[in-house]
Amino acid sequence: MPELTESVATLIEQFARLPGIGKKSAERLAYHVLRIHESEAAALSEAIRAVKENVHYCRECFNLAEGDLCTICADPGRQRDVLCVVEQPRDLIALEQTAVYRGLYHVLLGRLAPLEGIGPEHLTIDRLVERVRGGAFREVVMATNPTLEGDGTALYVSNLLSEMPVRVTRLARGITSGSVIELSNKEILSDALTGRQEF
Repeated sequence: MPELTESVATLIEQFARLPGIGKKSAERLAYHVLRIHESEAAALSEAIRAVKENVHYCRECFNLAEGDLCTICADPGRQRDVLCVVEQPRDLIALEQTAVYRGLYHVLLGRLAPLEGIGPEHLTIDRLVERVRGGAFREVVMATNPTLEGDGTALYVSNLLSEMPVRVTRLARGITSGSVIELSNKEILSDALTGRQEF
């Protein structure tokens, strides 16, 4: 069997580093890049470069943004007295697709996982507490994933907020325990948001 060229081997190696991509999938992607027109490959390369140069975290909520504020924080039509706390930007996107929730968000950029060395200092929890303390929120919705770490994170945050005049709720258990928000369908997420309950 002929040896791969150095460039192809490097491309396969880079694709294989992506989450969920094994060696065979990485090879398929590399050969796809080789087959497409040069302009398509250049467009892919440019899109990757643009994301790395232009996208950062919103200064208010830590969602993905290309300006100072993300589109949700900058939207004057959003309900400003309800704050939904999620683990990652992809969870926010999943909840937005339900078109049920019209409040603001706060992205923790992870969840507490002591066994992995992830403590409160690695997340945006301090900034969340500042926002709630300084804002006019009447409700904080804990929308962390229904996993051991997600529930532990929600409990930790709710304890920090317990002294503040804000109602802390969590998503209804329409989402199966142990599942991930970004993989749940719109109907389940819609029911979970509508039927949220006291934490």
